[in-house]
Amino acid sequence: MEINWKRGPIIGRGSTATVSIAISNSGEILAVKSADFSSSAFLQKEQSILSTLSSPHIVKYIGSGLTRENDGLVYNILMEYVSGGSLHDLIKKSGGKLPEPAIRLYTRQILKGLIYLHERGIVHCDLKSQNVLVEENGLISKIADMGCAKPVDKLEFSGTPAFMAPEVARGEEQRFPADMWALGCTVIEMMTGSNPWPELNGVVPAMYKIGFSGESPEIPGWISEKAKDFLMNCLKKDPKQRWTVEELLKHPFLDHDEESQSSDCLNKTSSPSNVLDQRFWDSSEASENHSISMDHEDPLADYSDSWDSP
Repeated sequence: MEINWKRGPIIGRGSTATVSIAISNSGEILAVKSADFSSSAFLQKEQSILSTLSSPHIVKYIGSGLTRENDGLVYNILMEYVSGGSLHDLIKKSGGKLPEPAIRLYTRQILKGLIYLHERGIVHCDLKSQNVLVEENGLISKIADMGCAKPVDKLEFSGTPAFMAPEVARGEEQRFPADMWALGCTVIEMMTGSNPWPELNGVVPAMYKIGFSGESPEIPGWISEKAKDFLMNCLKKDPKQRWTVEELLKHPFLDHDEESQSSDCLNKTSSPSNVLDQRFWDSSEASENHSISMDHEDPLADYSDSWDSP
């Protein structure tokens, strides 16, 4: 089965991929993550994992395939468009930190996404606020970006240094407990508006301090005792002592949250209505119509590059 779609403006750009808004022939707003085919092995790896997942707490996969643009081949992954932007954006729009009811809401939903991944033997490996997307109403969050995700038994390391667990920074292992450490770092980010090691600049100093100093990220003093205890159980230095996703979901910090309470204390995120304005599409750099496979089998699986780390 194929879906016809038109590429709109770019809404995100990384070192090797871009994310654009797209519109299908049925009028559905989508997101498309794209890279030149010659350097798309990492994106094909992401497709191989994302295409197997189906959870309300993980961004939905729609299809993948090749398009020819500007005389070159482009590899694309079509996904649902989550209209509220990233959790990182929401933190900034909320003045640099979120109130505890909102933090509880998002933490619980992130954990539900992680338990889905872990039950399937997948480690996310790059959990942070930039990789959590929020619906326009602010009440639903979804884990995104499976570019670093891997089977738990695969011996490779990836992610963002400031959110890496000590055992990952030392090059020992990257298993389920590493996601729990990253969750703790993300909760600190929701509480403070900054990454858990704001004083560090550069990859090498960050990796050394996280892996070998024996220090843990500073837990904010103004939060509730339940929140402090939750963070301490996320940020245990020994991965064997770190709480699991199942244990954290039962923690008292997450017991007393109501969605309406969280809704009242959240700022409204930006509306996606402007993507329906024809001028938005008229200004698009690329406006060709494309077709892409909605099958969950990658059409390039037989001849894609290796995805293993060197």
